[in-house]
Amino acid sequence: MISRMKIPKQAAILDMACGTGDGIHEILRQKGAGNMIIGSDFSTGMLQLARKKINSVASSSQVFLVAGNALQMPFKPEIFDAVSIASGIRNINDKRSALRAFYDGLKQDVMIVILELTTPQKGFFRSLYLFYFRRILPIIGWIVSGEIKAYQYLPDSVINFPSSTEFADTMLSAGFSNVTWQKLTFGIATLYTGNKA
Repeated sequence: MISRMKIPKQAAILDMACGTGDGIHEILRQKGAGNMIIGSDFSTGMLQLARKKINSVASSSQVFLVAGNALQMPFKPEIFDAVSIASGIRNINDKRSALRAFYDGLKQDVMIVILELTTPQKGFFRSLYLFYFRRILPIIGWIVSGEIKAYQYLPDSVINFPSSTEFADTMLSAGFSNVTWQKLTFGIATLYTGNKA
């Protein structure tokens, strides 16, 4: 996802639904210092974990962590040179409104990159994947964490995520142009890109 991100020097980048900061860590690794990176997530617990991880690789002046909601982002319009969101858009019910908020936050002629878990479309691999996802993963999650509901929610949220064509149409309806998608790992994940023209 980050390798597909095209940014100018000294860019302002928003990593939405940043979680524990893996995306930010990768932005720092691939794009180097000199960029301002804002990681935003509604979970302050996640942001605390992200801060610990990021402090080990970057000065605090490069990275800012903000508690925020994708539907009501606490940022001025047209300030970002790129927006990324990994494994987060599927958890937002009103995807079009979130995409519109991302669109409004972007400067002209820059891009959004979205990496999301998806479901393989057909064949034996789809059947195997769904069996693992619905039957095996919740048991593993329960054994490791003692929680089963989160690992039941995950398959449901992925399986119910719109098809690539449908989600691309939602991106277009939010204003993005040049929308593309690329299936990864036999369709287990999909990378979407779009531009603010």
